[in-house]
Amino acid sequence: MATYAVGDLQGCLKPLQCLLERVAFDPAQDKLWLVGDLVNRGPESLATLRFLYNMRDALTCVLGNHDLHLLAVAHNIERLKKGDTLREIIDAPDAADLLDWLRRQKLLHYDEARDTALVHAGIPPQWTMSKALKRAAEVEEVLRDDARLPLFLDGMYGNEPAKWESDLHGVPRLRVITNYFTRMRFCKADGTLDLKTKEGVGSAPPGYAPWFSYKQRKTRGQRIIFGHWAALEGQSTEPDVIALDTGCVWGASMTLMNIDSGEKYSCDCKEQA
Repeated sequence: MATYAVGDLQGCLKPLQCLLERVAFDPAQDKLWLVGDLVNRGPESLATLRFLYNMRDALTCVLGNHDLHLLAVAHNIERLKKGDTLREIIDAPDAADLLDWLRRQKLLHYDEARDTALVHAGIPPQWTMSKALKRAAEVEEVLRDDARLPLFLDGMYGNEPAKWESDLHGVPRLRVITNYFTRMRFCKADGTLDLKTKEGVGSAPPGYAPWFSYKQRKTRGQRIIFGHWAALEGQSTEPDVIALDTGCVWGASMTLMNIDSGEKYSCDCKEQA
């Protein structure tokens, strides 16, 4: 039995299948961790979601910003954006099952035996793993609550508050938690977010740095597997932080990693288009 993690899929099914075939992945025995952004922008969002749903017992999945956007669109809270490839999911006869499964996934997964976390964008430097898991659970609870879900999705979009404060409540509290886990790239040491800059490490605004780079980061020494930041090209600069988004949807490659051995496999997405 082997456990693998794969970078952002974003509706690119063929590269994922290429990688799983390469390692002879057996969903009856092996496990696959997904860093989120399962759908959108790629050519096969519906087929990707169906493929994952059919092997869901073998998966550990965290949600990305595109997955949350799909839920908002499906609940008629947000409109489709130019470049979205989500309409086929919303119109599918099995949409209810697929979307219900999606909203029951985590924002943060922690494997205690491996001392390894799985998250879409990152964990802010001021949070311990324990605090991060508690904050993630707040949002996960709302996502699974039929009554509170629409209110959360309606208020999910936005860049404020830019920093966590313990006295935050309601939707603003949930929004900043969600932004940390699904949208963060650059922040200050106290967790103040910059959500506008999307380029590589060298593009940090004055006073900001990649979330994983702070020496005082409270999760330092614990392995964190994340996606979201394609501009990093799979390089995080920190040995305990593993970037797996290698820009498949932009025509680069998709990366799969054996979590225990560290061995990486890559599939050129242009060849699979």
